[in-house]
Amino acid sequence: MTITINSPIEVFDKLKEVGFSYGQINRMIKKKDIRLNDEKIKEDCLAYDGDILTIFFTPDQAPSKKDEYRIIYTDENIIIVDKPFGIEIEGEGGLAQKLKALPVHRLDRNTTGLIVLAKNKQSQNALLEAFKNKNVTKKYYAEVVGNASFKEYTFNAYLVKDAKESKVKIFNKMVEGSSKISTTFNTIKSSNFSSLIECTLHTGKTHQIRASLAYLGYPIIGDGKYGKNSDNKRFKEFKQRLHSYYICFNKLNSPLSYLNSKSFTCLPSWVKN
Repeated sequence: MTITINSPIEVFDKLKEVGFSYGQINRMIKKKDIRLNDEKIKEDCLAYDGDILTIFFTPDQAPSKKDEYRIIYTDENIIIVDKPFGIEIEGEGGLAQKLKALPVHRLDRNTTGLIVLAKNKQSQNALLEAFKNKNVTKKYYAEVVGNASFKEYTFNAYLVKDAKESKVKIFNKMVEGSSKISTTFNTIKSSNFSSLIECTLHTGKTHQIRASLAYLGYPIIGDGKYGKNSDNKRFKEFKQRLHSYYICFNKLNSPLSYLNSKSFTCLPSWVKN
């Protein structure tokens, strides 16, 4: 299998996106079956735009099929989908292309849950305006490492993108190139080992929830970028437990005013169980 990288990403993350398990990836690395630009790799590393990733495997080692998206709601103007892990919203093979719909907001590739798309330009404009004016409430569930005790805690900070590392960094004060972020965290349940956190976004920056929780000392289980591999091994989880579970519309303009006050929910399996 040969993959052309189209944006900076860690090799492990790319292979997990394709469908390989953590154990499969480790075994292939030990056998030197993974090559980056025709060079055998010995450990996880960052791949950049245009890099070529080559994976050698037997038929019984083939990656598992990706989960299919599930339609939560649809009408003549919009479609709401439960997005699976490892799928982009835009671009080749993204949800917008699959559904022949127009994007209006985003979820990280490895974040699951509710995503809204428009079926026509007029609806897209109305939704873009609604998201810009913060007339759409979005809530997430995150399961984190450790015993967290947030009580409607609003975390305000500053975020800086590091394109080279394909990550973001959090600061407690304004620094050069930073954007202000705001998220409210509320602990739903907790134990000595993990906690279920409800996250309400007030701003929508790249990796905002993941980086903020890690900064606060509670990395998301399964997050290979901001968490610890030792924690993920302990929980036997290598898909990040971050899910957009709730969306509510307010003050939408025509042709979508009929959606005002309507809300949609979708729970991930790790909350249902």
